[in-house]
Amino acid sequence: MVNVWTKTVAAAGLLYAARRYFSNWGTTKSESTKYLPGDELIGPPVAQATEGVWIEASASSVWPWLVQLGQDRGGLYTFDTLENVIGLRYVNADRIHPEWQHLAPGDAVRLVPRGWMGLRGLAMRVVEVDDERCIVLRATAPEHHWDAVWSFHLIPEWEDRCRLLIRSRMSLRHPGEILLAELVGPARAFVTRGILTGVKRRVECTLQAEESAAGAVDDLHREPQVVEGTLPL
Repeated sequence: MVNVWTKTVAAAGLLYAARRYFSNWGTTKSESTKYLPGDELIGPPVAQATEGVWIEASASSVWPWLVQLGQDRGGLYTFDTLENVIGLRYVNADRIHPEWQHLAPGDAVRLVPRGWMGLRGLAMRVVEVDDERCIVLRATAPEHHWDAVWSFHLIPEWEDRCRLLIRSRMSLRHPGEILLAELVGPARAFVTRGILTGVKRRVECTLQAEESAAGAVDDLHREPQVVEGTLPL
């Protein structure tokens, strides 16, 4: 009997640790529990997860990449090969597109193409846009079978570093929705982590390329120094 209880407690501990890992990856306890814009749209009880990453760039450098998110826009910056194997047809942008830099409340951000797996598609509506700070998306009835909020938050840390947090909140109106939230948790975490690392990689690589190009231009235009008694080459 003791062995059964020991194994049960150990299994529960492992499940809790795994859930904590994929629910709030990359965030502190304070970040995962703090209020963020968009939280007020869904009251308790909710399923909530918050994930984050440090980006070695200013919030203003990250913002254009977030604004162009969407299956029919800049993609989600996640895993192209896997997405296309399952028919999502994402084309993840590797540069900022001026034509996708406008986002306003009421706009639709498409996550899944129309007709995928027989669905009409999946799009969330923009509820709030605060330049260089946050984007809040929401899915509600009758377009969807659930009430959920997906929000993106930029928190500046000095002029050349920032935090990118992504929070998801799902209303738990029926007992079955608790099971649904648990089942989709790993997949949601996988996609969210892909977005975070994808944005980070693109922003930092773009800045490095710009710095390298600027350095090359400076070298090109730097006049050779003339040492007394010698002729410039």
